Amino acid sequence: MLFIGNSLTYVNDLPGMISALSAAAGDSPPIETSMVAYGGYALEDHLAQGDAVFAIEEGNWNVVVLQQGPSSLPESRVNLIEYARQFATIIRGVGARPALYGVWPESARINVIDACIENYRAAAEAVDGYYFPAALAWKIGWRMDPTLTLYGPDGFHPSVLGTYTAALVICARARERSPIGLPYRFGAVNLDPAQAHTAQLAAAEALGSLTASVP
Repeated sequence: MLFIGNSLTYVNDLPGMISALSAAAGDSPPIETSMVAYGGYALEDHLAQGDAVFAIEEGNWNVVVLQQGPSSLPESRVNLIEYARQFATIIRGVGARPALYGVWPESARINVIDACIENYRAAAEAVDGYYFPAALAWKIGWRMDPTLTLYGPDGFHPSVLGTYTAALVICARARERSPIGLPYRFGAVNLDPAQAHTAQLAAAEALGSLTASVP
């Protein structure tokens, strides 16, 4: 699984956490991950810069995960879908499947989280790709427990718990399993059991809400 994104992917090393979580869960083989991520990059920037395209074409990937900023605005939705489509052509050209990692807005703009959720869902549907609804899992987690600290100190990048919630969504979706009961202490991750369980429940509900139009 190759991740193409920005700091919302590389803070707390989401790809590395997914690999470690998969291994700790006893997957055989565990999910293997790699990443091309630069601060502030959109998919348009990655396409122009070239490293991501090179990584897609050189690797033996099953899934390539695409992520840019929150993309809540109407024009951002258009941009997200357009460049997801361009990347999807390259991804399918090497026999892999595209995926969209649905991220959240900064805390000061939490009111646009529904637009972020919908726009990433639409991009996944547009490329017939996997949809990893991390922002939706965050929203559900806060409904279950408003004290969950999913943001890091800057109110935009994720805390370890926030990254773990995203990792649960991706691991469970990729392996068609429930996130409930997955490990919450592995490698450098050592989470509070109650908060981890809430994250697992939220991830399960988010995945359960996916429509049949995004397989």
